[in-house]
Amino acid sequence: QVQLVESGGGLVQADASLRLTCAASGRTYMRHLMAWFRQAPGKEREFVASTNWNGGITVYADSVKGRFTISADTASNTVSLQMTSLRPEDSATYYCAATISSYSRHKSDYSYWGQGTQVTVSS
Repeated sequence: QVQLVESGGGLVQADASLRLTCAASGRTYMRHLMAWFRQAPGKEREFVASTNWNGGITVYADSVKGRFTISADTASNTVSLQMTSLRPEDSATYYCAATISSYSRHKSDYSYWGQGTQVTVSS
């Protein structure tokens, strides 16, 4: 059982930075791979980035490479997504997710989801 809660979303201007945080809990949460997905209105939910808890391996979608950084902190049991150079097309609801699969980019492989946090980037 894993519980996930996202925070940190907001309204920002283009080229601004924003940091999202996912707080994980549950006895087995560190056995799972963690990821961020996002979904804009009328669009499919898409993979953004993933990491294991020790930060040894990270994976990014091509659309965010060089701009977003995912990290995990076992001391606080949180996973963060540091977003820089934000663009209007980054606007979406961002979700934290957990899976026992190995570095999957497919939403169907993720068993646990947070409720989401809204990110809006204005021009």
